Amino acid sequence: MKAIRPLLLLLALCAGLAHADPRQLREQFIQRMSAEHGFDAERLRRLLDEAVVRQSILEAIARPAEKRLSWGEYRRIFLTPERVRGGLRYWREHEDVLQKARREYGVPPEIIVAIIGVETRYGRHAGTYRVLDALSTLGFHYPPRAAFFRRELGEYLLLAREEGMDPRQPLGSYAGAMGKPQFIPSSFRAYAVDFDGDGRRDIWSNDADVIGSVANYFARHGWKAGQPVALRVRIDKPTPELQAVIARGYKPSTTVGELQTLGVRLPSPLPAEMPAALLALKGEQGTEYWLALPNFYAITRYNHSPLYAMAVYQLADAIRRLHDRKEP
Repeated sequence: MKAIRPLLLLLALCAGLAHADPRQLREQFIQRMSAEHGFDAERLRRLLDEAVVRQSILEAIARPAEKRLSWGEYRRIFLTPERVRGGLRYWREHEDVLQKARREYGVPPEIIVAIIGVETRYGRHAGTYRVLDALSTLGFHYPPRAAFFRRELGEYLLLAREEGMDPRQPLGSYAGAMGKPQFIPSSFRAYAVDFDGDGRRDIWSNDADVIGSVANYFARHGWKAGQPVALRVRIDKPTPELQAVIARGYKPSTTVGELQTLGVRLPSPLPAEMPAALLALKGEQGTEYWLALPNFYAITRYNHSPLYAMAVYQLADAIRRLHDRKEP
């Protein structure tokens, strides 16, 4: 009985934190930012007084598309002729910068372009919520992930101070993601770069910085230059052994050679020792089986969803094919 009490106390504490008074959470946040980072507590209190709690933000985060839709439904959103041609235009407009990013970071232009296309339609839809409102709403009023968003709010205040920005001005997504590549504040501080050397990291209106920052993000998350991303494969029979591999998820946990011995049939050869995962996605014509390779996993570091990563990969492939045909 004595051994159980600490666990019960811990569970009770966690439950209490999950339903903590938002005002108490906010005051604790202010005190921490003051003690750890030198923010003036009263000025920060006045700033947070200006943040607006948005019910629409709480509703949006409760129903993300990656969890509601099948792969076939998700694909229809992002693999459209308009988005493919928009990617071609963006590539042609920024060809020199994209090639510079490839040389410096090893990330091909089509992947960078597809990320920007999936995230914001090449900057056309970068978000309408004030970042301050989004992060405050989720940090103090969304118990399932409040601690995460309070950390991001802290990162946001730090980057605003570092970059000389008014934290009340920038707009972003309902989750506080910013600019054309939709970086959350911690990603901005860690991976955004001044790619044109003008002394600022501007992911809102400076496409050189946008492109360089996305390329840096991928390079820092394990992108392997010249390697494939994913490969659609055939399976004659989804055996229990293959189902067990699928259940492990999208992180490479086996090898191409091992999957071949289990009955996975490739349309083209790959090194047997290459790490791989096996995905089963519900497409419009039934289940699709895919090998997810290390570069696929690198895409999921941007958004932890295999549907997202597959949409980026297939959009990138479609844009590259159109670019290579040199169509007007």
